[in-house]
Amino acid sequence: MKLLFLGDVVGKPGRRAVRELLPRLIGRNAIDLTVANGENVAGGSGVTPEGAEELLSCQIQLLTSGNHIWDKKEIVPYLEQNRGPLLRPANYPPGTPGKGSALISTPDGRKLGVLNLEGRVFMKNLDDPFRRADEELQRLREATNCILVDMHCEATSEKNAMGAYLDGRVSAVLGTHTHVQTADERILPGGTAYITDVGMCGPLDSVIGVKKELALQRFLTQRPAAFETASRLTYLQGCIVDIDDATGKARSIERVRERLPD
Repeated sequence: MKLLFLGDVVGKPGRRAVRELLPRLIGRNAIDLTVANGENVAGGSGVTPEGAEELLSCQIQLLTSGNHIWDKKEIVPYLEQNRGPLLRPANYPPGTPGKGSALISTPDGRKLGVLNLEGRVFMKNLDDPFRRADEELQRLREATNCILVDMHCEATSEKNAMGAYLDGRVSAVLGTHTHVQTADERILPGGTAYITDVGMCGPLDSVIGVKKELALQRFLTQRPAAFETASRLTYLQGCIVDIDDATGKARSIERVRERLPD
């Protein structure tokens, strides 16, 4: 199974990159399933039902998210009604709208489990993502050996720790949230593909997707500043993971970095 995972899709530039670059990328690499983190698709922060549906119409089978999942209030009914394949992190407290894991299938019936987790270092004080992963994996492994984990968190140490914790039990642990693609992709000793952060689908001439002058204003003055999505030097970033269907082990992991023409 060839899986393509796209980093945080940021605002209008990110959506355009997905629309224009994704079909060729899927065809060129014989991709079986595509998953994307969509928590910043609405103006660079949050996701709306319309934004989710737009991404899902672009040959994406499932959307993950993170700490910005609640930024747009209209997404709550969408999650409550499970109207689309959109995950929120699994380690939110019981009773939180939505679900934290799901199964998706290739056209020929092969199943992939997807688990969405959120870290706690420099972030919200959520339930323990490590123990929550244990609970979710017990259920997912009843259906498939092929499992992707989106580890959405700030600290590189927490992402590395989750990779080590799940090594040999999942096919891939792929980091999101920082919007900066790291160069540490590798297969861990137990056969799990790992990267600290897959990057973003959005404008690189920015501060993690935000107009530079606005981000600098906040850093220089320590006062709140409204963030707006930048628009130049847009890339589609992510990873391609080749998974052995029988064992669920990863054969390879390859970074993706495709530029959208100006």
